[in-house]
Amino acid sequence: MKLFFSVLILITCLSCAKKKQDKVDVSNISVAVTLKPFHEAYFNTNSDELPALKKTYPYLFPANTTDSIWLQKIVEEKPLFLASQKVFGNFSNQLTDLEKLFKHIKYHHPSFTAPIVHTLITGMDYDNKVLYNKKLLFISLDLYLGEKSEFYEQFPLYLSKNFNKKKLVVDVAEAITSTQFQPENNRQFIAKMVSEGKKLFLMKKYLPEISSHLLIGYTPKEFEWVERNETMIWKYFIDNKLIYSTNSDLHQRFIATAPFSKFYLEIDNDSPGSVGKYLGWRVVEAYAKKNNVSITALLKTDALTIFKKSNYKPQKRTF
Repeated sequence: MKLFFSVLILITCLSCAKKKQDKVDVSNISVAVTLKPFHEAYFNTNSDELPALKKTYPYLFPANTTDSIWLQKIVEEKPLFLASQKVFGNFSNQLTDLEKLFKHIKYHHPSFTAPIVHTLITGMDYDNKVLYNKKLLFISLDLYLGEKSEFYEQFPLYLSKNFNKKKLVVDVAEAITSTQFQPENNRQFIAKMVSEGKKLFLMKKYLPEISSHLLIGYTPKEFEWVERNETMIWKYFIDNKLIYSTNSDLHQRFIATAPFSKFYLEIDNDSPGSVGKYLGWRVVEAYAKKNNVSITALLKTDALTIFKKSNYKPQKRTF
């Protein structure tokens, strides 16, 4: 009995030590977060005020679009604007989240400068939820109104499940992370998985308080499924010689955002999409754990080196 409690205490201490090690202190890091609520200025303007607004935000008004079209969009998309006001108010909670994110990024990358944050209504332009170019950050608020919003009836559930405000800061982190390393000129499936794994590994560093299922865009049930079936998924990839394959179809089957992953088995109906991202994340985590390298060095390391030196083995989990 004494031995049992000693082991239990040791495990508890090691767990606490791991959590403490993962946590970084960013309280003394200063970042200047500037918000430009363009959506408010735009939807409260009129034909007389529009020219002045265009001068203030020339980069948001393409020259080949007439004023009449801009004014018509105000009328057509006003319901989206009003809905976003109800969901976000003055955007203060999201600014707090973004400040924490920027501080964590600056902790790991001291040269990082917080971009100027612009809030927009884009007519539910899914392909441009978040845009980032180091100096400017654009966020389409109308794609974060809540997965049950009446405006999302046209979207399939596997997309709209992530149209909520909790996902906003995650999408910002992903947009920034995507610019922090160059994709490899390697068509092998493992390279694609590791590239996605690098992004998720960084996002976890930048957003340590965010649940892993939110980072990858899964529901809790979907994340539980990939954890439980990690061994099976990896075995399928090995048995079917997919790891080093250059078949372009593998991206759509196992990495792209989709309602499910395509094993072409009965489990397809139960699986979430993008299981390749999840395994890539686990490979990168295994590499980081076994090799004492900085984040900068990890980002510069090629996928095959990360894979081979990770000695990745699927975890056996019980629930």
